[in-house]
Amino acid sequence: MAYEGILLGMGNPLLDISAVVDDEFLQKYDLQLNNAILAEDKHLSMYDEMSSKYNVEYIAGGATQNSIRVAQWMLQIPGATSYMGSIGKDKYGEEMKKNSKLAGVNVHYYEDESAPTGTCAVCVVGGERSLIANLSAANCYKFEHLKRPENWALVEKAKYFYIAGFFLTVSPDSIQLVAEHAAATNKVFSMNLSAPFICEFFKDAQEKVLPYMDFVFGNETEARTFSKVHGWETDDVEQIALKISQWPKASGTHKRITVITQGADPVVVAEDGKVKKFPVIRLPKEKLVDTNGAGDAFVGGFLSQLVQEKPVEDCVKAGNYAANVVIQRSGCTYPEKPDFN
Repeated sequence: MAYEGILLGMGNPLLDISAVVDDEFLQKYDLQLNNAILAEDKHLSMYDEMSSKYNVEYIAGGATQNSIRVAQWMLQIPGATSYMGSIGKDKYGEEMKKNSKLAGVNVHYYEDESAPTGTCAVCVVGGERSLIANLSAANCYKFEHLKRPENWALVEKAKYFYIAGFFLTVSPDSIQLVAEHAAATNKVFSMNLSAPFICEFFKDAQEKVLPYMDFVFGNETEARTFSKVHGWETDDVEQIALKISQWPKASGTHKRITVITQGADPVVVAEDGKVKKFPVIRLPKEKLVDTNGAGDAFVGGFLSQLVQEKPVEDCVKAGNYAANVVIQRSGCTYPEKPDFN
């Protein structure tokens, strides 16, 4: 039972509404591929349009929840992972609960009475994706929920924490509380840069929690935006990863390791003032179904080995394996059992 509840995630649970669309649809709603944005008024009609016009799949998503589900799948140990976030009291919320329980994740959702469960439109064109999140209930997470004894017990039990940067838009207080707990108890706290808009518009909130991050995940676009926002005047992903890893730390127990994925290019890992690069698993173009959830799956695979105290090389290998599985399927889904050793 040593692994029970070892990994806890917190984030914005969203039901992915995923469909292959066309360029015309992207133009109509002013969408860019390989981007993640929050829905504005001009986007609100697209959810219904997708459902009526295209062949839509519903998949329990949200960046952190995806990573936790993948870590759980890789571990194959019931109850090894827990997750908190806010859903609505509606059919999408019920779908989410059912989905997560099937995945073996111990979910403690806050259920909001006033807002519908959050959704994320996943518009796929040529295997690339554009994400438009309508947070709704996910935006209503309450700090008080985290402090309830049955939920705080999950925090105390966990030894590893993972929170995507998207949660900075919802409950920075919750993040801070968990980060400080991790530092005080020598646990491992990790976050993701998550999207260029987080680095740009939530810079202060991100900077406040950065000293507590033992692992920082991100992709090349987010890393370059982070560099630009901080006036570093470099586009070199390796340099940026190094600089992030050398950002001052709140606790000296763990060093900081920065892990940046670059699509089909090698994964960049910066630690101890050095950079290592790890090639990804090559995939023929015709096998690529969609890239939605690839970064989340990478993190999930990585964390599944990290909680077993495996070396970083093994963590990256598992991350690459999980991402490779997910991009050959629609959305962040996977077969019944992993085939990773």
